[in-house]
Amino acid sequence: MYKAIAANKRNTMFIMAVFVALITGVGWAVSYLLNGDSSFTIWVLAGALIYALIQYFAAGSLAVAMTGAKQIEKNDNPRLYRTVENLSITLGLPMPKVYIIEDSAPNAFATGRNPQHAVVAATTGLLDIMDDRELTAVMAHEMGHVQNYDIRVSMIAFGLVSAISILSDIFVRMIIFGDNRREGGSNPIVFLVGLVVVVLAPIIAAIVQMAVSRQREYLADATGAMTIRDSDGMARALQKLLTHGKPMEKQSSATAQLFISNPLRPGFLANLFSSHPPLQERIDRLQKNADRF
Repeated sequence: MYKAIAANKRNTMFIMAVFVALITGVGWAVSYLLNGDSSFTIWVLAGALIYALIQYFAAGSLAVAMTGAKQIEKNDNPRLYRTVENLSITLGLPMPKVYIIEDSAPNAFATGRNPQHAVVAATTGLLDIMDDRELTAVMAHEMGHVQNYDIRVSMIAFGLVSAISILSDIFVRMIIFGDNRREGGSNPIVFLVGLVVVVLAPIIAAIVQMAVSRQREYLADATGAMTIRDSDGMARALQKLLTHGKPMEKQSSATAQLFISNPLRPGFLANLFSSHPPLQERIDRLQKNADRF
């Protein structure tokens, strides 16, 4: 498990490298398609990284606002607050801010750029259906994301995916509606390759983000089970999410990856590009590895 956590942190560098490569590819493609100025690639890369950095610091607050979560103190909901507080003490982590979302769909999420600026939240629907053992398991999963620095990776990925998507959208519009192809007889094959890079970059970025998110869900399940020494309780909590789960009222694909269970409406595309592995697969993994926890 500890090797997996260490590998999880190393994967951050890999993710950054993939996204930087994609942004550089977009910059090269656009520099060729527009005017052939290679310095344009550097400006694109710098601008995208600055945007991603801003998102890194602001995305946590933005995610909370987009979900409609409200911060609570111990007196507002002692059961949830004390559950998170006990887990923080167990893990030796700073106490995160605790939020509640008024929504009948059972769900929970964690966000923030590091354990010192972490946020955990649960819906009223989750609090209604989970007993204390199951609620502890769900919040241990979320604290697992904090412990494993998944929240940092998610914020970085969120910022870079947003940057790539915005850049690609702008450049596609410039290419389609502008007469900016470089002079001197552009190579049509290279032009086509450049256009494909610009169009596919955000799709590839989103796929990488979803693949990483799926692996981190498995790891958070395992980390949470180890924290509470109760893989059966974790499996029971996931089973309730499977049985009683439903789409949340406030939905956003930008924040979907943060939740313990997919909050979006089911559909072919939603399942194909889901940021979450199927709940049944996660339950099966916990039951298969119960002795290790």
